[in-house]
Amino acid sequence: MRLGVIGYGLRIKEVIRHIKLQDPAVRIAGIVDVLEFPDLADEDGLPIPNFSTVSEMLAALKLDGILIGTRCSEHTAYTLEVLPYGIPLYLEKPVSTTTGQWKELHRAAAIYSHTPVVVSHPLRLTSIVQKVKAIVASGEIGEIAHVQATNNVPYGGVYFHAWYRDESITGGMFLQKATHDFDYLTHIIGARPARVCAVTSKQVFKGHKPAGLRCKDCEDNRTCEESTVGTIEEQNWPYCCFAEDTGNEDSGSALIEYENGVHLSYTQNFIVRREAGTRGARVVGYKGTVDFDFITGAVTVIHHHKEQVDRYTFGEGDGHFGGDAQLAANFIDVMKGKEASISTLQEGLRSALLCLKAKESAATSTYQEIAE
Repeated sequence: MRLGVIGYGLRIKEVIRHIKLQDPAVRIAGIVDVLEFPDLADEDGLPIPNFSTVSEMLAALKLDGILIGTRCSEHTAYTLEVLPYGIPLYLEKPVSTTTGQWKELHRAAAIYSHTPVVVSHPLRLTSIVQKVKAIVASGEIGEIAHVQATNNVPYGGVYFHAWYRDESITGGMFLQKATHDFDYLTHIIGARPARVCAVTSKQVFKGHKPAGLRCKDCEDNRTCEESTVGTIEEQNWPYCCFAEDTGNEDSGSALIEYENGVHLSYTQNFIVRREAGTRGARVVGYKGTVDFDFITGAVTVIHHHKEQVDRYTFGEGDGHFGGDAQLAANFIDVMKGKEASISTLQEGLRSALLCLKAKESAATSTYQEIAE
């Protein structure tokens, strides 16, 4: 099978790695990128052509699938260009970074519903989430009454040292990180979100260092706890995170009410380091509670009315705790016409809408209705 790639960056290279692990016969047939890769060849030694536009690539090549891995603010525009062709599409998250983009994509998704799309929301496919979903479906903890979720990100520096610091590209940290969490948590809850309120704050990664300052040029780079000088991150995380042009909130929380009456409290921050990192949730029912954490791989079921605690342990998994491999396998089957997407564009739109509404709520101090 032949893939066309739009945005040949680090993330989409990782996706391609997982696809090729599943099916070594898959080949990159063409690339559209702001950079040129003149010396790139496939496994057979054949040069991979570079194109300046999507229309040029699609006119020149017969493709079995297309992958979009550009910077986030460009996801919608390229998706709108690709959808009419009906070629299976793998789309990185978030699907949109502004409300205007979201509305355009929502309309196009209805018009071109025949085009299969796999959105990169791998956490819903991890063994941990599938186990928790099965526990909930079995009735073991009773109906879900409340969910408490946390994402304490120990590698948060990337969002303040690298290009991610530009909010005009990322859309803010709900769209960068919570889009994953809102997707898998909504999948577990099994209901539509009805409204959301949220707050954000920027307490640490702010300051008055000059805009565009790089760590290597800063007079404090030998004493600053966040300096990347002399570290493996120096090349990819070059900028001062205490400069006046450092964007993004460094913590945020959201409260989501679902149509079935369940409410979810969610909080994320990008300040913690080392073992303080956590990512997971506590799902509470009348009969029991299930706790899980992706970082430790632990799932614990606490029974409320009997002396019983069940514990399960899962391996770390390769790529988003094993979710990338599951998405890659699904996309291959979608391209072959064997399966439907298990992470659809409609679900990607729902997660992005929740993030956009949370962002608006934080900016306006209002509840936001989720009316799709």
